[in-house]
Amino acid sequence: MSTLMNTYGERTLTLVKGEGSRVWDDAGNSYIDGISGIAVCGLGHSHPAVTRAITEQAGTLLHVSNLYNIPPQRELADKLCQASGMEKVFFSNSGAEANEAAIKIARKYGNDKGIENPTVVVMNSAFHGRTMATLTATGNTKVQQGFAPLLPGFVRAPFNDVAAIEVLAAEHKNIVAILVEPVQGEGGVRVPADDYLNKLRELCDRHEWLLMLDEIQTGNGRTGQYFAYQHNGIKPDVVTTAKGLGNGVPIGACLTHGRASEVFGPGNHGSTFGGNPLACHAACAVLDALDNEMLAQVAERGEQIRETLRQSIGELDQVVEIRGHGLMIGIELAEPCPELVAKARELGLLINVTAGNTIRLLPTFVMTDEETDTLVNGIIALVEAL
Repeated sequence: MSTLMNTYGERTLTLVKGEGSRVWDDAGNSYIDGISGIAVCGLGHSHPAVTRAITEQAGTLLHVSNLYNIPPQRELADKLCQASGMEKVFFSNSGAEANEAAIKIARKYGNDKGIENPTVVVMNSAFHGRTMATLTATGNTKVQQGFAPLLPGFVRAPFNDVAAIEVLAAEHKNIVAILVEPVQGEGGVRVPADDYLNKLRELCDRHEWLLMLDEIQTGNGRTGQYFAYQHNGIKPDVVTTAKGLGNGVPIGACLTHGRASEVFGPGNHGSTFGGNPLACHAACAVLDALDNEMLAQVAERGEQIRETLRQSIGELDQVVEIRGHGLMIGIELAEPCPELVAKARELGLLINVTAGNTIRLLPTFVMTDEETDTLVNGIIALVEAL
């Protein structure tokens, strides 16, 4: 009997090594990692610069309290602000923790303005984490089941529907912020209208709300810009990120700009391990590697994959839509398809299915042309076999 809590179901594959876009199991079988740890290892496995940074820092200083200055933390904050155009950073250990910080900022922002019961607008089918606040903000009743009572302070709107939020604004005078993913990941790789974020920015400015973007999955180069909002030429008040930030080393960040940067003061928030020297030094290596050339390659390769899939299987009856942004790709099928995960594994491919009927691909940014062809041709074969 396993001593691990059964929170992930039966796990039949044991992975023991990785390099680039490939991983190996304990029997020596090789797989192309088509989900890169669910958008974590964008630079691939065992990336030399990240490995070197981890090794160097482990031999120098692993941890000190946030009561002291931590040079790698300051360096990483500077790099993130330069890459994002934001002003301040709070470091956490995960995306859920980064979103918790954002929610606390929104509530304190509202309370500081004298707003009773400050409320955050969140979206249907959203996913923001599994802590109690982020679980409440998540728009998935399946993952919420069994955890009532959920927290107050949230109202929900359909994703990609600005008019619905206008209606909420008229009904709820205590709204202080909008929390939204630029592309819904767990919700099925849902890509909104090109001007959706621009309209949300205008709406928040008009009502003096905070625009808070959950870029846990879309950030760190995944869409072909460092953050997805940069495609829209806007700046949020708060943006959260994690996953690809450390390329496998646990780290999250909550970035602020303008009025949101002045909300937290000493004692308002904290973390024992957030921003520790090891995670920050590793993340600095990630940002150094994510140069403009690599971001352009992400955008180009993502479009190539989607176009190949559209031409090959886009007209099949069982394919509803092929969509995505950069190397964040969803293939929505007409029926649930969880069995495709195991069938893909037989072909030497690691993929996952989200929202029940959408094949989600989140490949590494360092796939070779041959690996890309193998992944895409395998997906085509799986869908055609349906």
